[in-house]
Amino acid sequence: MCERDGVKLTNLDQPLFEGATKRDLVDYLDAVADRLVPVLANRPLSVIRILRGQDPFMQKNLPKYTPDWVKRYGMWAETSKRQVSYALCDDRRTLLWFANQRAVEYHPTLMTADVDAGPTHLVLDLDPPAGDDFAHVVKAAVLVREALAESGLVGTVKTSGSKGVHIFVPLVPGQGPEDVFAATRALAARAERLDPSVATTAYIVEDREGKVYLDATRAGGNTVAAAYSPRLRPGLPVSFPVAWDDLENVVPADFTVHTALDLLGGKDPWAESMPEPQTLPADLVEQGHTIPIARVVAMHEGKRRARARERKD
Repeated sequence: MCERDGVKLTNLDQPLFEGATKRDLVDYLDAVADRLVPVLANRPLSVIRILRGQDPFMQKNLPKYTPDWVKRYGMWAETSKRQVSYALCDDRRTLLWFANQRAVEYHPTLMTADVDAGPTHLVLDLDPPAGDDFAHVVKAAVLVREALAESGLVGTVKTSGSKGVHIFVPLVPGQGPEDVFAATRALAARAERLDPSVATTAYIVEDREGKVYLDATRAGGNTVAAAYSPRLRPGLPVSFPVAWDDLENVVPADFTVHTALDLLGGKDPWAESMPEPQTLPADLVEQGHTIPIARVVAMHEGKRRARARERKD
């Protein structure tokens, strides 16, 4: 056992996941704490943990044994009808405590604990079709960048740490969650129209026809894997910032807890590449409010298809 910043670290040489030990996770998170903590700070945090002999699970509510010095933020969870005590990972000490708890993935909300300020970013999550066709994702990302430019907006991009990318647009405070959600839908629709053979906004998987899915459901209180967060995949890849011009020359597997530090070279490309906060154009917001929420549409469509199958049988 050893100790860092007052946190006792245990069983560091135990296997964590395919190709990585717990020490690999702790050492990586400690090394990027000065970059990762700023994107987690003051945001209700969900983590994905993996305990020995158990399946991975997402933890939102802090366990009873959480130290008193871990900051908390209470939020009502409508789905589970209960008050959830989220962590606020505001310092290295808290990050190390999570690392010792075998928390691999870090998913902060897109709003801070100051909910009146509104969402801090508009985010599009680009998911490839079955397989690892990252070149296909890059083509879709280019469409989103073009749609952003046509809307007078600028975004930055990172690998998701899985198979896709996340595109972030920082926002001027005070823009309401519903307007940001609407603008995200409109942006996805505009990108899809630029080349519908590459990208789709179809929420139902069977309707995507091998295209990259432009996921416009990340808004407000929803979460997204943080920049520099490891992901629970073989080798522990990390969500890594990439310059737009370099996107076609990389794949997500290039960036892992074993390689990311050397590639960073002491820099913080996520902070350095982030544009200034922007105000969403009124026409984008207005268009988005005319687009139905995909999850609701999919729910009704799923029921319709189920009834059709029943009648056919």
